[in-house]
Amino acid sequence: MKRNVFIGAGFIALLAALGIGQSVFEKRASAQAGGAGITAPRFEVDPMWPKPLPNGWYIGQTIGVWVDNQDHVWIIHRNDSLDPVEAAADQNPPTGECCKKAPPIIEFDQAGNVVHAWGGPGQGYDWPDSNHGIYADTKGFVWIGGNGGTDGLVLKFTRDGKFVKQFGKKGVKADSNATDHFFQVAKVFVDEKANEVYVADGYGNKRVVVMDADTGQFKRFWGAYGNKPDDKDLGRYNPNAPLAQQFRNPVHCADLSVDGFVYVCDRVNDRMQVFTKDGKFVKEQQYAKDSLGDGSVWDVAFSKDPQQKYIFMSDGRNSKIRIIDRQSLQEVYNFGEGGHYPGQFYSIHSIAIDSKGNLYTTETYQGRRVQKFVAKGIGAVPRKEMGVVWPTSTSR
Repeated sequence: MKRNVFIGAGFIALLAALGIGQSVFEKRASAQAGGAGITAPRFEVDPMWPKPLPNGWYIGQTIGVWVDNQDHVWIIHRNDSLDPVEAAADQNPPTGECCKKAPPIIEFDQAGNVVHAWGGPGQGYDWPDSNHGIYADTKGFVWIGGNGGTDGLVLKFTRDGKFVKQFGKKGVKADSNATDHFFQVAKVFVDEKANEVYVADGYGNKRVVVMDADTGQFKRFWGAYGNKPDDKDLGRYNPNAPLAQQFRNPVHCADLSVDGFVYVCDRVNDRMQVFTKDGKFVKEQQYAKDSLGDGSVWDVAFSKDPQQKYIFMSDGRNSKIRIIDRQSLQEVYNFGEGGHYPGQFYSIHSIAIDSKGNLYTTETYQGRRVQKFVAKGIGAVPRKEMGVVWPTSTSR
C-alpha cells in the first residue's frame, strides 16, 4: 500500500512538471509562429481517467464508445483478444495472479468508476464472433453490432444487460442488397425521433442500412454517392486513382446530425460522405488522402453547440483527432500522435462526446484502452498540428 502511495505521489509530481513544460512550450510555439489565426475547441488529456478497473480486469481491443443522456460512458471491447499472459488468472489452471478478462461491455460514470459490466453469449441470441460498436439510447437500451466472419446481426439489450431483440442472423455472406440480414456491422446510430436505426454495414457489405427500431424491417439502404450497393472487389485503394463509386470495406460509421444529415466514414477511401436521411448524396471530403492500409476516416462525433459547428474525427492510421468545420468539411486543426502514453494513440478507433463537450476515445489492436479529453472551451490554437494536448495544470 505504501509503495502505491509513493508511486502515485511521484506520478502527480511528474504530471505537474510536464504540465509546466507543456505550457511554456505552447507559449514559445505560439510566439514563434506569430499565432496561427485559428480559433476552435481546445482539449487536454485527463491522464487520471478512468480509474483502475476492479477485480483485476484487463480490457482487449476496444472498438466502441458512446456517452448516454446521463453522461455515462459506455465502451465495448473484445476480451478474447487478450493473450495468456494478459489473462493469466483466467487460465485453467491460472498461471499468475494478474489478470482477468473484463466483461465485453463496461459502463463508467463521469468520475471514471465502473458502474456496470456485462455481455457475452447468452440465451435467446447470437453473440457476435467479433463485437463492434456500441450505442446507448435515451430509452435505456444498448445496441451493438458484430464484424466477425459470419456475423450478420445487430443486438439490443437493456442497460443492465437483459436481452431484448436480435436483428439479422449469423452464418451469412456478403450481400449488400439483402433485406433480411447485415454482414459484419461496424456501428449503430439510433434516430429516436423517427424510431429508426442507422447501421454502418460495414466490414462485409458496403452500405448504409436504415431499419425500424422496433421491428427491424429494412426501410432503405444505399452505397457511395447514393448508388445501389455493389459487392465487387474494388482492389487496393490508390490515392492517385479517380474516387471509387462504391464504398470500400469498412463502412465504419453512419451518424446523424441534428439537422438531418448522415455522415458516413468510408474509412479505407480516406473520405467522409454526407447524405440526406433518404440516401441522397450531398458532398464529400478526403482527409490525409495518401493514407493506405486501414485508412484515415474511422469515426465521428459532433460538437454540443446547437448548430453542431464542429466534427471530431478519429484517424486511426495517423494517430490523430481531426477537428473539422462541419459546413465546409475542412480540417481546422488536429491533435494527438502515436504512442501508448496519455494523449497519444495506438490505432484510435472510436470517439464520443458528453454534454460538457469532453471527448472519449477507444483504441484497437494493441492500444486497448479508453481515454478522456477535457474540453477547455473555444480558444486560440497555436498551430495546426498540436501533438499531445497535455494538461497545463494538474488541478481538477
